[in-house]
Amino acid sequence: MNNKSYPWHLLLVTSLGVLLVTLNLSTLNVALPELSAYFNAGPIASNWILLSYMLFNSILILVFGKWADIYGRRRLYLIGLAGFTAVSFLCGFAPNVWVLIVLRILQAAGGAIIITNTTPMITDAFPERSLGTALGINVLVSSAAQLLGPVIGGYFVYILDWRWVFWFNVPIGIIGLVWASIVLRPVPGKARGEKMDMYGNLFIFLSVGGLIFSFSQGSIIGWGSLPVVAGLVMFVVFLVCFIWWERRVSYPTVDFGMFRDRAYAMANLATFLNALARSSVVLLVALYFQVVHKENTFVAGLHVLPVTAGMILASPIVGALSSRYSTLALSTSGLLMASIGMLLLSVHTGVEASYWWIAAGQFLVGFGSGMFMTPNTKSIMLTVPPEKRGVANGLRSMLQNIGVVISTAMSLMLVTSVLPADLKDSIYAGANAEVSGDDIQLISGGFRLAFLTLMVLTFISIAVSYMRNNKSTGKEKNVTASTTV
Repeated sequence: MNNKSYPWHLLLVTSLGVLLVTLNLSTLNVALPELSAYFNAGPIASNWILLSYMLFNSILILVFGKWADIYGRRRLYLIGLAGFTAVSFLCGFAPNVWVLIVLRILQAAGGAIIITNTTPMITDAFPERSLGTALGINVLVSSAAQLLGPVIGGYFVYILDWRWVFWFNVPIGIIGLVWASIVLRPVPGKARGEKMDMYGNLFIFLSVGGLIFSFSQGSIIGWGSLPVVAGLVMFVVFLVCFIWWERRVSYPTVDFGMFRDRAYAMANLATFLNALARSSVVLLVALYFQVVHKENTFVAGLHVLPVTAGMILASPIVGALSSRYSTLALSTSGLLMASIGMLLLSVHTGVEASYWWIAAGQFLVGFGSGMFMTPNTKSIMLTVPPEKRGVANGLRSMLQNIGVVISTAMSLMLVTSVLPADLKDSIYAGANAEVSGDDIQLISGGFRLAFLTLMVLTFISIAVSYMRNNKSTGKEKNVTASTTV
């Protein structure tokens, strides 16, 4: 293939990898009650079926981003895709819930390698005039896959069984591996000679792991319990250690010097806050329809499609507009639209609520997030030099995924925090939960509290996005002009 068509072939190949990985962030959102029942898993184990993948995927993205800058992207991408496919096959044979959780961690490692190489390869390959469109397509595939996950997961569980939530990855992975081997060109690492920051990686893993553990267990075993307090102490102590170490090591995992650029710093913080605010909407709506309205997994998955519709409609439109309007205008407007959607969800979550209001709220959340993500990602990738794009994308993806993890744990905590001990398990039982009319009112109140909290977080992300400036435009162009495409 010639140099003119290569970027688009690369985009198609990497989009298939993104599709595979991001589907697995949400296929279990609807299937979770079925897995919990099959393995007879309690609330703690049920939480970690979801959180194990999200946590390790988030941390390892940052690690493998540095590896990609040092060793090259093609080789790591192929290794990650092969590993992800193989582990997905093994997940269907898990004999108990804890083996499944371990396999989910290995699956997350393969997914992290894929994701951390995708955006830098696209940024390196495309000229600036078409980069916005390419990143818009990439964001569209990623977002649509993550939001379609509940529909696909619900379908396989309803028609077949839970194993096919993992096994459907295998044929897609094999096709993607063969295709990538043919299309992708070997590109040497642009940061050769640098070393891995092992202590920094360890510190950030222990810090985030402690936070996620505390959020996931606080409403189950009590916020004053020793394990929960210990997790919060771990978060603070190792976060301080991480910041202290990164300012002294020669080749840090996170170059804090890049955060002197206000636009870069605010774009990354807005990435985290947007993920924290929007990521658990699909999970909450799917569980709401299963627990409150007794819908099966497939129908509950269909009920979250408005989020997908909004994202699909917004991403390509905003990708085309990103060359004409500022990142500040597009990103902040998108977050404002998402906040209106959150307001509708918080007001219209109840036993007698009309589905059309819930659908409208979901659509606005999806469309607003689509408006935000493409220009925000472009801004981050073009404000750093090519040799730092792996680390920059790793940090962006890690912040986004940590937002997803915390959002999931926090939302489940908020829903169950208003429930008595004997009702907490009903959230994970889905349509199989045996609850009375009064219990349903309590459960609806828990969902309403979660949506209100997400709305407040969206308002905060609007303020952060607005705080960026537009001085990075010239810098973005200079960085792009120095890149050989």
